[in-house]
Amino acid sequence: QVQLVESGGGSVQAGGSLRLSCAASGYTYSTYFMGWFRQAPGKEREGVASIDTGGGNTFYADSVKGRFTISQDNGKITLYLQMNSLKPEDTAMYYCAAASYGGSWPLDPPMYNYWGQGTQVTVSS
Repeated sequence: QVQLVESGGGSVQAGGSLRLSCAASGYTYSTYFMGWFRQAPGKEREGVASIDTGGGNTFYADSVKGRFTISQDNGKITLYLQMNSLKPEDTAMYYCAAASYGGSWPLDPPMYNYWGQGTQVTVSS
């Protein structure tokens, strides 16, 4: 089992920045990918960014490339999402997730079997 707890959400004006953190505990060594996902009201959950916990390769949704950066600490205990140049359309609940199996696409939510409770990000215009 892997437990995930997100923090760092909040309200910010367009153009501002936020840094999300995800503290992982439990059998973290069993994870292959960790990622950030978001879900806005009335919309499906979508992948934002993910990282291969072994090799460090990163993957981003087109909508956040160049603005968001995913990273992890060396012990794979904490996952981060630095969000810059935030836009109102980035408003959503953001979730941290971990996958203990591989899959076809690292930003595909069904690939992930552990999820945090989420942290709200609100960007005002």
